[in-house]
Amino acid sequence: MQNSTPSDQEWKELYEAAIEFRKINCWNWMDDSELFGVQDPVSGEIAYCCVMGSLGEVFGLNGYLGLEGLEGYLRLQSSGKRLIDQVDAFLCQKSISVTFENKSDLQKKDKDVIKRLGLSFKGEKAWPLFRSYKPGYFPWFLNKEEVVFLNIILRQAKEVALNFKESWHLINPPFRDCLLVRTPEGKGGNLIWRDKWVKFPSPRRLELMSLPLDEIRLMKIKKTYPKKPSIWEIDLFYAYMPVREGEERPYYPTMFLYVDHNTGLIINADVSSPKDYQLNFQNSFLNLIEEIKLLPQELMVKREEVYLLLEPIASYLGIPLVMVKSLLALEEVKKAMFESFTSRKNLKRDDNTSI
Repeated sequence: MQNSTPSDQEWKELYEAAIEFRKINCWNWMDDSELFGVQDPVSGEIAYCCVMGSLGEVFGLNGYLGLEGLEGYLRLQSSGKRLIDQVDAFLCQKSISVTFENKSDLQKKDKDVIKRLGLSFKGEKAWPLFRSYKPGYFPWFLNKEEVVFLNIILRQAKEVALNFKESWHLINPPFRDCLLVRTPEGKGGNLIWRDKWVKFPSPRRLELMSLPLDEIRLMKIKKTYPKKPSIWEIDLFYAYMPVREGEERPYYPTMFLYVDHNTGLIINADVSSPKDYQLNFQNSFLNLIEEIKLLPQELMVKREEVYLLLEPIASYLGIPLVMVKSLLALEEVKKAMFESFTSRKNLKRDDNTSI
C-alpha cells in the first residue's frame, strides 16, 4: 500500500507555493465568482479554483475537485443567506484549500510541520492552513496526493491571477459554458503549462448501490399492516454534529428524518455512518413500518436520491410516492434541530474555526 504521508520536501514545496501566492494579494482584484481550472498532471482531474478574500474576511484559495467538487461550489454559490442552507452546502464540499490564519487558529499537527521545516510567520492572517474537504466528513489534514496537487494548484493559480490583473478579460470565456483551465503538456519535470478553454462538464448521474429487495419481508409487511390516512415527509441529510470512531477521520452522520405532513410531528429520526447509508435508509424505512405496524397513505420527498431509494419499496407496497419542491413540515423540524445544535456548540470547519 502506497504511503499517503507527505514527505518534508513535499510540505516544504507546498509552503513555498503558499507563501508566494499570498505575496501577490490577488484577492484585491479577484473574487470567488471568477472560476478557473487547474488539471492534475497525474490523474487528469480538474480542480475548479476560486480566490477567497475580496470581502476582507477569509483569505486563501479553494480547489474544488472534479465534477463533484464543481457541483459543491455551485451549491455554495446558490445557497442564499440562510445559515442552515450554507451549512448544508458546506457539508457537501469536495475540495482542498489553503487559508491564511492567525497562529492560534492552527492545530498542533500544523505547527509541528511548520516547526520541523524551520518556518515562521509574522502578523495577522499570515499562517498557511491547509485542509481537505470531503462530503459528509470533517475538514481534515492533507494526505500526500493532496499536498502535491495543492502545490501545483497554487503555483498555477498565481500565474492565472497575475495574468488576470494585467488583462481582466483573459479568463472571460469566448463562448458560453466553458472556463479557462491550466493544462499540462509533457512528462515529469518537463511540464509546460498552457491555457485551454474547456467546456463545463454535464451534471453527474446519480449513483445508487445495487440494493436487492427483500421480497419475503415486503410481502409480509404488505399482508400484515393496514394503511393509515397519513402522509409522511421524508428526507436524508448530514447531521450537524461530527462523530469520530477511534483515530479515523470524523464524519457527519447521515440523518433519516420522517415527519407527519399534517401535524408536523416527528415520526422517527435515524442516523447512519457514510458507509452503506443507502441500504441503511431502506432498512430504516421498513423498520419504522414494522415498529408502528401501519402503512402511510402517501410519501412525499424532494430529493431524487430519496425518491429512487424509496420507489421500488413504495411501488411494491402500493404507497403513492410524490416528488415535491419543498417539505414544509420537515423543514421546520430540521430548522429546530439545527438551531438546537448550534445553540449548544458552534459548527466548526476545523477544531478552531467556526462557520
